Amino acid sequence: MATLEAISKSDINVAGDLVLEKHVEHEVANVEPGGIGIQNIFNSSDMQNPDEDLQVSRHQPAGNNKERNEELFHFVYPELSEAEAWRIHDAVKRVVKLQGIQMICQYLTQLKNEKKVLLPPNPSTAYIELVRMGMPDGEGFNETTFRKYYNK
Repeated sequence: MATLEAISKSDINVAGDLVLEKHVEHEVANVEPGGIGIQNIFNSSDMQNPDEDLQVSRHQPAGNNKERNEELFHFVYPELSEAEAWRIHDAVKRVVKLQGIQMICQYLTQLKNEKKVLLPPNPSTAYIELVRMGMPDGEGFNETTFRKYYNK
């Protein structure tokens, strides 16, 4: 607010949009239709111990996002940030609900090649996790069909 007051009292004319930026430690993440989730946005001067390492649980990230009361996709690449891990989780969740086995396996291979997921060598382990994520397990989605396309 002090910046705006200083600008208004000076001879500076602003034409168009005035954008004021502030550095934050964590980015805005988990944008879903109808809402936005903000995780751990703070001013570092507000912290009592600036060397304190902020950790977000892999089972439930910070914030009041009720949708996040779930376990993170097990195969997310370990070096990804928490926000990126949840984006991968959401993408996998959408793909397994909307696509067939062949497309799901192609997408997982793409994520593997981009170093976003680590796929287990055992197709049964991957199949169980994808069913947990929301993939149907009925006709056309059985484990035998999944094995045919997995890691090809």
